[in-house]
Amino acid sequence: MATYNKRGYKPAKEKEEKLDNNFLENTTNVDEKSSTTAGVFNSLDETANKTEAFVEKNQKYILGFLGAIALLTLGYLAYQKFIVEPNEITATDDLFVAQQNFQLAVDGTDVKKQDSLYKLVLKGSEGKQGVIGIADQFSGTDSGNLANYYAGVSSLNLKKYDDAIKFLEKFSSKDDFLSSEAIGLIGDAYSQKNDNAKALEYYEKAANNNANELTAPRFLMKAGQTALTLNKKAEALKFFTEIKEKYDATPEAQQIDALIGMAQ
Repeated sequence: MATYNKRGYKPAKEKEEKLDNNFLENTTNVDEKSSTTAGVFNSLDETANKTEAFVEKNQKYILGFLGAIALLTLGYLAYQKFIVEPNEITATDDLFVAQQNFQLAVDGTDVKKQDSLYKLVLKGSEGKQGVIGIADQFSGTDSGNLANYYAGVSSLNLKKYDDAIKFLEKFSSKDDFLSSEAIGLIGDAYSQKNDNAKALEYYEKAANNNANELTAPRFLMKAGQTALTLNKKAEALKFFTEIKEKYDATPEAQQIDALIGMAQ
């Protein structure tokens, strides 16, 4: 039989399979992501296993370390509760009597009586120990620290200058006035020992410790006068000028112009 093509007839084309490129790309990304995530989890598992092995191997040491910290903490709390606090009460009780004698000495006018009172401050009275014993026995308390100040001032008034320096150097205070006063008194002790270079050092330190109108101009004045004694006129001029510029309303400023003239 003869075959023929009808006009307009077109042979059917094979269907082309369209690939979803997006799907392929997404599939690739998911595979990579899954692979990366698996790697991360594997790494975490490996790290966890190592950590677990380390803890298991060193368990005794770790528990011992934690136990030591706990014991230290409990020990510190017990020390504060059963040692420091009772000591503070005892020290304060003893210091009260010493403070009374100290105040009587400061307010007194009879030198012999003052000396006797300062000795009582140092050695004790009325069955209470003096500030030397308090400072030594209760060195870790506030009262023990304050006892060093009273011991230093009392020793200075009794002309025991080395003792005064020793006690005052042990004293520390956050109070601006008291800390400046203690430093300046060390300067007084060195001045009495005729060690003017050391005295100048402490007077300047005391003046710069706190800029208040009570201690600063007083120790600036002492620093300036001591500098003049050492023939250090430039330094003396600096101290006197600071009084004039910063503390012109204080008693020290009343004679400052004459001192500035001496230092120029």
